[in-house]
Amino acid sequence: MMVRVIVSVGTNIDPERNLNKCRAILDTEVGILGEAEVIQTAPDGYQNQPDFLNGAYLLSTDRPYDEFNQYLKNVEERLGRVKGPIKSGPRCIDLDIIIWDSQVVHDDYTQNKHYVVVPVNELLEQHAIELAT
Repeated sequence: MMVRVIVSVGTNIDPERNLNKCRAILDTEVGILGEAEVIQTAPDGYQNQPDFLNGAYLLSTDRPYDEFNQYLKNVEERLGRVKGPIKSGPRCIDLDIIIWDSQVVHDDYTQNKHYVVVPVNELLEQHAIELAT
């Protein structure tokens, strides 16, 4: 059974290039059904770093949640992501599942993180997706 998934994307290391590479991989390997407008945001947490570019993609998969999440972590690694000592520090790409089959599954959305909520809500509205309560 296919489920619709909204994945947030963020980057502040060579952001235009990394967003383009990420988008190309996801579109080729999964197929992008929709994408939110990219927004520029100030860092959250650790401040001594460049601003981020953030967006979101609507995807569809028949993989189980854990397998799809591992696939996204693999895409991050393929794009050169190395997790540093600062959790909210600079990154070449960050992919997080926010909505899985109409369910909110990530705290950044429930905690109203602007850089996640704005792009995700844009996709929810564009594609008439109602969240389960």
